Amino acid sequence: MNTTATSTATSTSTSTSTSTSATTPTSADHARFPHLQAVIFDWAGTLVDHGSLAPTQIFVDAFGTFGITLTLAQARSPMGLSKRDHIRTLLEDASLQAQWQTRFGKASTDADIDAIYQRFMPMQIEKVGRYSQPIPGAVDVLKALREAGLKIGSCSGYPRQVLDVLLPQAKADGLAADHVVAGDELTAGGRPAPFMALANVLALGIGDVRACVKVDDTTPGIEEGRRAGMWTIGLSLSGNETGLTLEQLQALPDTDVAAHREGATKRLTDAGAHLVIDSVASLTKALAEIDARMARGERP
Repeated sequence: MNTTATSTATSTSTSTSTSTSATTPTSADHARFPHLQAVIFDWAGTLVDHGSLAPTQIFVDAFGTFGITLTLAQARSPMGLSKRDHIRTLLEDASLQAQWQTRFGKASTDADIDAIYQRFMPMQIEKVGRYSQPIPGAVDVLKALREAGLKIGSCSGYPRQVLDVLLPQAKADGLAADHVVAGDELTAGGRPAPFMALANVLALGIGDVRACVKVDDTTPGIEEGRRAGMWTIGLSLSGNETGLTLEQLQALPDTDVAAHREGATKRLTDAGAHLVIDSVASLTKALAEIDARMARGERP
């Protein structure tokens, strides 16, 4: 974690009762953030795929083809990293490494990471479309941001081949960004480093990184935004930190939802999030709060 950035954060939690409903932004919302220039979004768990199921389940399936038992909780732990780095991090887990050595008689190598990645990729490409449905509120929020004159950037831990499948389906559903950076296309690397977020700044022609907001459901994604010098907003219920579909979340009693929100909020805040909300449906109110803080002279 970037401890310098995190230690200077002023963290606030903003939440709604659940992430199951969206409030359509109105023209009154648009005037609330004149100090902002761009919002940079993650994809799975942020704009699409409530619960961020597509990447996690495929990791479980891919490891299973090698005879390695991986739980969904283990698969979620490094979420937000590029997929190859995600696999590398999983194999550094002591219990998974022990399984690997028991099965293959030796420690895993870079060649083994490549082999799992090559198994993972076609499975992910095949199935990502099943999880491409917009998260409630996402379409309306992007429309409101465009009407407000903000630029919309995005980046993802997904490789470009996966995004090439996901993005056309998302666009057909009303979700499109002005620029998209994939997790495998920058030589400098991906999260938690700031490079994908900063690549959006360059591509979008943003004059001040402090006028940008990074929105993400993972701790590496929040750290990415902080390292890039941006405001950051974490999502507690729609993405990886809770890991439930919309239907699963709606079926929970309020006390369980509150417990998920509290735990996710702490993890995202500890990673450096300036604000934490339930889902993208509440984003315009959070942006208005950040804009008000900027008007008072605060900086990320």
